[in-house]
Amino acid sequence: MKNKLSLLMIILFGLLLFAGCGSDDNSSAAEDQANDEASNEEEKTTSEDVKETDGDIIATTVALVEIMDKLELDLVGVPTSYKDLPERYADATEVGMAMDPDMEIIKSLKPTDVLSVTTLEADLEDTFEKTDTPVSFIDLESVEGMYDAILDLGEKYDRTEQAEELVNSYDQQLSELEKEVEGKDSPSVLILLGVPGSYLVATENSYIGDLVKRAGGENVIQGEDVEYISSNTEHLQQSNPDIILRAAHGMPDEVVEMFDKEFKENDIWQHFKAVQDNRVYDLEETRFGTTANLAAPEALDELVDMLYPKENE
Repeated sequence: MKNKLSLLMIILFGLLLFAGCGSDDNSSAAEDQANDEASNEEEKTTSEDVKETDGDIIATTVALVEIMDKLELDLVGVPTSYKDLPERYADATEVGMAMDPDMEIIKSLKPTDVLSVTTLEADLEDTFEKTDTPVSFIDLESVEGMYDAILDLGEKYDRTEQAEELVNSYDQQLSELEKEVEGKDSPSVLILLGVPGSYLVATENSYIGDLVKRAGGENVIQGEDVEYISSNTEHLQQSNPDIILRAAHGMPDEVVEMFDKEFKENDIWQHFKAVQDNRVYDLEETRFGTTANLAAPEALDELVDMLYPKENE
């Protein structure tokens, strides 16, 4: 009897132990499954729902700074410029000129992205690669390029609503100005881009060339794939443009003086129809930059007046 009782106790103990282990195993399995589901859900949220809304962003051109301001995005770094920048960036660090940014300062800010422009990509790409600095080259070579860039930045930084509103507003303004010149005769236009000490000729592929096309003008330089070409005064004189536009870049006052001296001392300019008709115009740099910018409506409005003087209407 005693042996039977002991055997019964051993069996009962074994059953209880087995039940306990099964409960622990089931609990552990359920917990593991719950953890896996939570991890998968978190991963899904991270990949699909979270936008790149936070980060230390640097914009290296004034045009990009102004766009980021309109998109309500903060910057840790801005370009060194004589132009006034939005108040939002009063405490941002200056990182040097767009064409020659100070990489030491940029690296010290530990940016998650540095914004530059495609027109400087060939000159700056190696510099950013060698310093292992993240950079995005933004296409601002035309108005349409600027539209696409704004929408892309809006998508990237969760500012889609602001980006679409901005693009729609500017597209409406420019479309209304373009309608004003529909049906008018297209004047021929020569665009000179001056920098201290020299000047280039702007093609249709340049930003100002794009504006001239939108204003109904016909660029005398056709069939080029690049934005600017070197000047050949004799060849330019043969094109005999109705209008000459002089854009100053870098040090505008100095460049205007250079243009004035060139047109006065080089006799060949006196044989240009545009010079004889007094239709040579200096373009103000803040509105007529080398890349598209948010002053495009004001710039196009000025161009329409230059190409179609109201007294001739």
